[in-house]
Amino acid sequence: MLQVITMLYLWLKAGHVIFVVFWMAGLFMLPRFFVYHQELPADAAENALWIDREARLLKIILWPSLVVVWVLGLALAVSGGWFTQGWFHAKLAVVLVLSGYHVWMADYARHLAVGRRKLTGRQLRLANEVPGVAAAIIIILVIVKPF
Repeated sequence: MLQVITMLYLWLKAGHVIFVVFWMAGLFMLPRFFVYHQELPADAAENALWIDREARLLKIILWPSLVVVWVLGLALAVSGGWFTQGWFHAKLAVVLVLSGYHVWMADYARHLAVGRRKLTGRQLRLANEVPGVAAAIIIILVIVKPF
């Protein structure tokens, strides 16, 4: 029985890491799409192509990956008994911030789709750094478990 539980844990962990990679790839791509989209003139015919690309990235990669990452991550936390550990609380806080960033990016896609360009290209380029910083913090928390 212990072998089955161990094997299931490893599959959960593998699935979690796979979907984290998908999610992070999408979070790196979306702001870059926004930069290219936003740098077009407001009346350019290519705007429709960028709106479609952004919507497909969100629908096909980002939203499903977010859900699977959360489901598998919580399953791992339950099976590992991590809810009492400080490093897990910190990781969970960073993942919550990253999830909020995801929602904010999805909302910005809706704004761009109707022609509202609230941010500059520079601001979007800076926003593109958020997933990398979050990933570095999460990896350190998971591997090093500093507290």
